[in-house]
Amino acid sequence: MSDLESAIPDHLVVPRTCPRRTPASYEPPFPSYVARFPVSTRRVVMAYFGIQGAAGHAPWGVDGPPRSDRARYIDEEGIETTVFIGYWDDTTAFDRWYQSTGIGWTAEDGRFVEIIRPTVDRYETLFSSTGRMEGVATLTDCLSDTIEEHAYWGGVRDRIPLSQTDPMTPVGMPDIRRSGNKVSIVPHENICLIRSGQDWTDTEGAEREMYLRDVEPVLRAGMDFLRDDGLSIGCFANRYMTVVDGDGKDTDKSFGMSWWRSLAELEAWAESHPTHVDIFGAALRYLSTTGPAASLRLYHEVTVASADEQFFEYVGCHDRTGLLRSAALRSTM
Repeated sequence: MSDLESAIPDHLVVPRTCPRRTPASYEPPFPSYVARFPVSTRRVVMAYFGIQGAAGHAPWGVDGPPRSDRARYIDEEGIETTVFIGYWDDTTAFDRWYQSTGIGWTAEDGRFVEIIRPTVDRYETLFSSTGRMEGVATLTDCLSDTIEEHAYWGGVRDRIPLSQTDPMTPVGMPDIRRSGNKVSIVPHENICLIRSGQDWTDTEGAEREMYLRDVEPVLRAGMDFLRDDGLSIGCFANRYMTVVDGDGKDTDKSFGMSWWRSLAELEAWAESHPTHVDIFGAALRYLSTTGPAASLRLYHEVTVASADEQFFEYVGCHDRTGLLRSAALRSTM
């Protein structure tokens, strides 16, 4: 494979002081791609608005997100939860929207808001194929050519531009602030968010059966482990979500969305924990069987956010919701 691009765009390349983990003379075994954002994009907003036990309606309106998703999942207490996810590349428009509309989202019990607004050097994306964007990448219509930094342990870190000069080490722990039934999280430096998804819309016949029989159950088991027991390895919260359409019906798309104390702890789980080793093995067997003709689409986005780029608020939610679970970790330290 030749003519590989770097995942880091030219305008974000700086003299490197932190070494890459890319193997010497490395050529990836299969092609993957990253989203290319305009040079003018300096910061994006990723906002999650949740409702426990009810479907509800998206809070969008004037200055609402140019791109959004709706998804559902069963949480740690067995409660079906709906999440509306908005992506903005205009932070001024987001601020106007939030002050006029978004701020009222948590006026009712059982609702939460989780927002990060990272600069473009603090997140990365990866796609297994071209033709369909997901997540924050929907803010652009441009993908790279085949990139070099993937299909090895450490590829995520190598794709984040900030990793050129910063190890992105976590500093401190989230602090819990309570006022009646409202709970806010005062965040720590370099919290990590991953959204990792799969789209089997285009699969048919034996390939579809193989994904649903051999891969999805293994993936679900790993997602359930992170949801129920992930705190012990640095995962504050995990949601295995099904994307739903405008009528609230399930689609053939799902994604895991996790908050981690650090990128390093996410990396450790991915590289060596039995639950992820099982996921990785199932995926490799699937891809080795289907080969280049695989119709399954895979993607992810990983962000490492600074403390001043985060906002978390929960109203009338149980104590295992989202980052509220991090209070249990503080009590053991």
